[in-house]
Amino acid sequence: MNMPSIQIFPSANYGIILEMKSAMKREHLFLGILLLIGFHSQAQQTIFASMKDAVKAGDAKDLATHFHTSIDLNLEGEVNTYSKTQAEFVLRDFFKKHTPTEFSIVHTGSSKGGLQFAIGKYQSGTDSYNVLMRVREVDKVFLIHEMSFTKE
Repeated sequence: MNMPSIQIFPSANYGIILEMKSAMKREHLFLGILLLIGFHSQAQQTIFASMKDAVKAGDAKDLATHFHTSIDLNLEGEVNTYSKTQAEFVLRDFFKKHTPTEFSIVHTGSSKGGLQFAIGKYQSGTDSYNVLMRVREVDKVFLIHEMSFTKE
């Protein structure tokens, strides 16, 4: 077992030196935590990047490549579970009726169970929707299990 070493310096400022070392350790720990958060946030942005692009383009076919074999889909309060193919057709109709003019992801996060999520804003003309995408890793690929478009 490695014990932390304490260096003793003959000085009247002994307490100051120990306090400075303690502060530097806390600073390094804080910087390490910030780096981990940054890497985690960057990883989440990478997970959702192509999904975001597909929604922004209103491309149901491209978006469907990110679907799990079945997906819970909530479109304006109508909630159903669809197969990957069915969900593609339902979203194709939604995108035709509500053509996207803008889409951005405003927040990403994860649950303790490994579920990743993104919250976005979808704009179609004068209509605005809150979008929720929940993804889970399946065979080293993140797939959408749930998607929701709720009108503001």
